Amino acid sequence: MSVIVKPFKWLDANLERYLIILAYGTMTSIIFVEVIQRFAFNQQAPWSTTIPVYLFVWITWIGAAYNVRRRSHLAFTELRASMPYVLQFLCTLLDHILWIGFGTMVIYYSIDLVQLLRDNYAIVPGTDDVMQWWFYLAIPVGWGMLVLRSLQNIIEDIGRFRRSEPFTFTASIGSN
Repeated sequence: MSVIVKPFKWLDANLERYLIILAYGTMTSIIFVEVIQRFAFNQQAPWSTTIPVYLFVWITWIGAAYNVRRRSHLAFTELRASMPYVLQFLCTLLDHILWIGFGTMVIYYSIDLVQLLRDNYAIVPGTDDVMQWWFYLAIPVGWGMLVLRSLQNIIEDIGRFRRSEPFTFTASIGSN
C-alpha cells in the first residue's frame, strides 16, 4: 500500500470515531473541572455551561455520519430481510437517495445559518472571543460526512448487487 493511500484509508476507517472521542473527552473534562470548581471553590467559568452543549452538537452530527457508515441507523431490517433480493436493493437505494437528498438540503440551509452567525460576530455566551459559528459549523460538516458515507455505501451496495452478494443491513451493537 502506498504511503499516500495509507493515511486516507486510516481516516476513512477512523475519522468520525476519533472526532467524537475528542469532543466527548473535551466536554467531559470541562464538566468535571467545573463541577469541582463549583463545589470546592464556589466559583465557575461563565462559559462552562454553554461550550459543552455546543460540543454535543458536534458529537450528534458526526455520530449520525458514523452510524450511516456503520449502517447502524434506524431501518426496518426484519422487513427488508424478508423481501426479494431486487426489492431489498431498491429499498437500500431509496435509503441512500433520501439520505443524500435530505443531507444536501440540510447542508444548503445550515451554511446560511453559519454565515449569518459569522457575519454578525455572534459569540458564545460567557466568552469574549469564542465564535458561535465554529460550533454551528458542525451541522454542514456532519451532514457533509453523512452524505459522503452514504455515497460510499451506495457504491458498495451497487457492487454487491452486481455480484449477487447479500446486503449488510445493520452492524451489530458494539462492533467497529
